[in-house]
Amino acid sequence: MQSITRKAAFLAVFFLASCAVSPTGRDQLLLFSDSELNQMGRDSFSDLKRNTPRVKSHRVNRYVDCVAQSLINVLPNDELSPNAWEVVVFDDDQINAFALPGGYIGVYRGMLEATENQHQLAAVIGHELAHVRAQHGNERVSQQALVQFGLAVAAAGLEAEGVSRPQDWQNAIGLGLQMGVLMPFSRTHELEADDLGMRYMARAGFDPKQGEILWRNMQQRSGSGAPEFMSTHPSERSRIQQIQRQLPHLMELRLTAQQEGRSPSCTL
Repeated sequence: MQSITRKAAFLAVFFLASCAVSPTGRDQLLLFSDSELNQMGRDSFSDLKRNTPRVKSHRVNRYVDCVAQSLINVLPNDELSPNAWEVVVFDDDQINAFALPGGYIGVYRGMLEATENQHQLAAVIGHELAHVRAQHGNERVSQQALVQFGLAVAAAGLEAEGVSRPQDWQNAIGLGLQMGVLMPFSRTHELEADDLGMRYMARAGFDPKQGEILWRNMQQRSGSGAPEFMSTHPSERSRIQQIQRQLPHLMELRLTAQQEGRSPSCTL
């Protein structure tokens, strides 16, 4: 038991030393350095490029790069220069896009087919950039590491106390952590990325109203789906309601951007 107590004390000190605050003011646990996350991003992106074909059309690549660079240019406190970001369009029909620490953006052909204009694509890419800027990747792997440590401590404690059927207790604890901590945090990340991403697109001069249209279209595509509390993503309805609440402020940001000369014209 003394060993377990030492581990718990170490964990508490490590936890306190690793606290941070997200761009929206939310408390975060970040256990990994920027260099470690950037290396993870670089390795993942390199692996994906090796195994996934790319769209060869110069017109398509110029279009995606135009939208992405317009957003990158307004990222707050970005340690990377705009030209340091690598943007790749993958020739795959999945409706997806992503951004990775270290300056990497990937957009799948299926997402281009699902978005109707530059503004909707900007909402998607802005959302993915927000995940990076808010260090959600670091937060997620930190949470996973913390949960694994907690389960190991719990297992040692159950064994030391001679609890019958300790594996059943471990499974129950693991399910509780998954449903009560990891999944809700993922929904929090998604809504936070929506919040920040919509601000980025408005500051870049894109039309925030198209973000709401995008999610309505996605809602039609997804159908009923699983209950929100069972999902790692918020419902499209939750996302639409958040955008509606933001819209007056977002339109002000866009007006300011246009007055400052930021009015993207990215065409496919």
